[in-house]
Amino acid sequence: MKLVNITGLMAGFFMAATVQTTVAQIAPPGPVLKEAAAETVGMSTTRLQRMDAVINDYIAKGRQAGVGVMVSRNGRIVYHKAYGLDNIQTKAPLKRDAIFRIASQTKAITSIGLMMLFEEGKFLLDDPISKYIPAFKNPKVLDKFNEKDSSFTTVPAKREITIRQLLTHTSGISYPGIGSKEAVAMYAKNKIPSGIGTPTGTLADAMTRLGALPLLHQPGEKWTYGLSVDVVGYLIEVLSGQSLDQFLRSRLFDPLGMNDTFFYLPAAKQNRLTMVFTEDSVKSVKPLPSLFGLSGDYPKQPGTYYSGGAGLSSTMYDYAIFLQMMLNGGEYGGKRFLSPTTVRLITTNQIGDLNQGINKFGLGFSITSEKSAARLPVSEGTYDWGGFFGTTYWVDPKEGIIAQIYTQKVPNSYGDLTDKFKVLVYQAITQMK
Repeated sequence: MKLVNITGLMAGFFMAATVQTTVAQIAPPGPVLKEAAAETVGMSTTRLQRMDAVINDYIAKGRQAGVGVMVSRNGRIVYHKAYGLDNIQTKAPLKRDAIFRIASQTKAITSIGLMMLFEEGKFLLDDPISKYIPAFKNPKVLDKFNEKDSSFTTVPAKREITIRQLLTHTSGISYPGIGSKEAVAMYAKNKIPSGIGTPTGTLADAMTRLGALPLLHQPGEKWTYGLSVDVVGYLIEVLSGQSLDQFLRSRLFDPLGMNDTFFYLPAAKQNRLTMVFTEDSVKSVKPLPSLFGLSGDYPKQPGTYYSGGAGLSSTMYDYAIFLQMMLNGGEYGGKRFLSPTTVRLITTNQIGDLNQGINKFGLGFSITSEKSAARLPVSEGTYDWGGFFGTTYWVDPKEGIIAQIYTQKVPNSYGDLTDKFKVLVYQAITQMK
């Protein structure tokens, strides 16, 4: 009969139990967003209310029609308000559950979608994009440009564009409409869509045509805001075999409970879409009649073009869920979407000595630099971005803060409200983490 080493078995049992307990202690489930008093998370309700007077003053002076704000700390929503009007003609008030066109806030969601496939071993960040999308093989860089007829000459790129360069906007790809004059002309001539209000066509068609056009600079040598994340959206389609809409819905929106986030709004939700505003000759707010020749209610149209860089509409609450998942290290509501190690990679400077303004850039997010953190109270390492229509968010892991301020106005001469909002959020902290 074989003797069993009881002592060894018991030691192994207790060692396994200890390891399990230690792992649980290291990585407990992150909080799910719930409303709570500010005082429960080391903030002051009275101090948060200071923002009411500031925001209402901007509205009273005609600088904004309506403004939405949401602030959470440690998974507790401590301030969630809608100020002013959604429609200045009917005097309908802006509501907390209003659906906003979040435009470039789409980029972070698309980037996270791709990083989920990264975790499945579908690609490496320094793979050339042409490995998966052949249209980008042997890229060329703009040399000379003729403004009269948009003709150009090129030189060969020194290297292939990598997936990392797409995620960091260092690919050399620019933007239609808001990019350099050369890019605007070239992209218009070749009918490359911006992703805002462009419902027809497909990513496959548009990104294939984009791949044949010259880059604005050598890959990896500059930070240039552009359609890189639309290419990322098409890469998701290639790797997953799904449309970008299907992939994001099945992998992020439905599991997270982001029930009000869409490329094209279903009829039942269209009455919650906010109005878009602009400025008159004296910079007072007025309804925007059209944008790039498009109706102001464009997300109500059904469409087939899923812009990974600018196509989504959403609510403050839905987007806060997405950001809380990131702040939780990739987990939300008992479901894991990313490893905390991947979240760390995403929110680490990926552009080296290059700069995006005074900040750095990760994989889909701007990263607050030491210099930037000295200008306003946000912590170094905070990650953020915003959208064309005046939506802004940031996540401060050091202080556990997620904050959003949303408007729908373009152009906007009063962007200083966003910086004031940052001050008003941080001055309400009474206990630092």
